[in-house]
Amino acid sequence: MKQLINRFLKTKPYPTPALPDNTRVYCIGDIHGRHDLLVKLLSQIKRDAAGFSGRVLMIYLGDYIDRGMQSREVIEELLQNVQPGIEYVYLRGNHEQTMLDFLREESVGRSWFTYGGQTTLASYNACDAKIPTKREDFITIQQRLLKNLPRSHFQFLNNTLFSYSLGSYFFVHAGINPDLSLSRQKPENMLWIRNEFVSEKKPYEKIIVHGHTITDEPELLPNRIGIDTGAYASGILTCLVLQGDQQRIIQTQSANSPPRSLAAKA
Repeated sequence: MKQLINRFLKTKPYPTPALPDNTRVYCIGDIHGRHDLLVKLLSQIKRDAAGFSGRVLMIYLGDYIDRGMQSREVIEELLQNVQPGIEYVYLRGNHEQTMLDFLREESVGRSWFTYGGQTTLASYNACDAKIPTKREDFITIQQRLLKNLPRSHFQFLNNTLFSYSLGSYFFVHAGINPDLSLSRQKPENMLWIRNEFVSEKKPYEKIIVHGHTITDEPELLPNRIGIDTGAYASGILTCLVLQGDQQRIIQTQSANSPPRSLAAKA
């Protein structure tokens, strides 16, 4: 009993939502090749931000590519649609990491094809509809991608960050290892972790804002906020808006969005 009481007394409180004064954050979840939804959402954000004269940050949580058919267009949009007076933060998702790995090692292609890489390769005219089976096929595709990938796109992908911290929030693609401090997190966990993170109820040093794990609705919890609403399949792309101690959601969707019932995927 004494141990239980001591454990209870040592329990830390959840972080209080807070950003620096006169600062607003627009944080966008997993896009996955849905350029159409990204354009709509950016238009909504532009209207929402009109008249706000403080510091504005746009934070993207990664997974810009794969699954949807417009990966190349998404990257180009992110490169070209840069508004004056706005700070941009681009985080890396596990899908960007896999693409970068494939550019260095063709054997990665086998796993990449299992979770949406073929649509990205098609958007760069690096492969056709045929599923490759031989090492030589993957080498050919790798060489085509190296040839067709604009240097600016490679630099964008290669310069993405694993995490970003501001106020009482810690932004990351997939989540964190619940047993490690934020300063000791490893890229592998920040890119890939899922069940052991999303099932954890304890408070962290900061509120973790993440994507990667698909849910029908955004999850605004005391210890974490998940905003991957499966845009590539649901037609719903989500943006979390933070200012002071306030949290709100902006969403857009395609005209004929199917019913939302999406299981977690890589």
